[in-house]
Amino acid sequence: VAMQIDGLAGTREEVVKSVGTQLSHIEGLAGATILGDGSVVLILDVPGLWITDDRMHVTVRKEEKPVPKVAKRPLVMVVDDSITVRKVTSRYLQKHAIDVIVAKDGIDAIEQLREHVPDVMLVDIEMPRMDGYELTSNVRSDPGLKHIPIIMITSRSGSKHRDRALQLGVNLYMTKPYQEEELLKNINAMLTRNDKR
Repeated sequence: VAMQIDGLAGTREEVVKSVGTQLSHIEGLAGATILGDGSVVLILDVPGLWITDDRMHVTVRKEEKPVPKVAKRPLVMVVDDSITVRKVTSRYLQKHAIDVIVAKDGIDAIEQLREHVPDVMLVDIEMPRMDGYELTSNVRSDPGLKHIPIIMITSRSGSKHRDRALQLGVNLYMTKPYQEEELLKNINAMLTRNDKR
């Protein structure tokens, strides 16, 4: 497949929003985003433009067993006001076959939870607009979200902060700095816990 484009304008991190029922049936449209100047930009699902039923034909011989379905990749939401933490954590988890969505604070996370329900949430405490405690309280009071395991990751190591987090319903409390392997192990433990539900 070859594509011709006018030019490349670089890469940027954007939140993909749903386009609603009126536009969702359009082939090759992944969603939309709002730029800093307020303009709305449609986001193309480029592979979806050529990977369609009328262009791809798969024949399975009778003697061959059908290919088993690939297991769904887990989805983790990273909620932290530090763009560096969001990027580093996202890259590490994606290397380990985990899909990631990011939020810069509790308000941003609540808005994204309307469209995506992650398998695990990683939540910082100190954030603008809505901190980790308030976010945890909101998630635990929502019947559709309260099952999501929450791992709180913070620089606050005091027992009063840990106790408050656990009382609000946090499943695990980790303090910064931490080993990435330890984080991955804790996420996998939460995913295993979800599978047993």
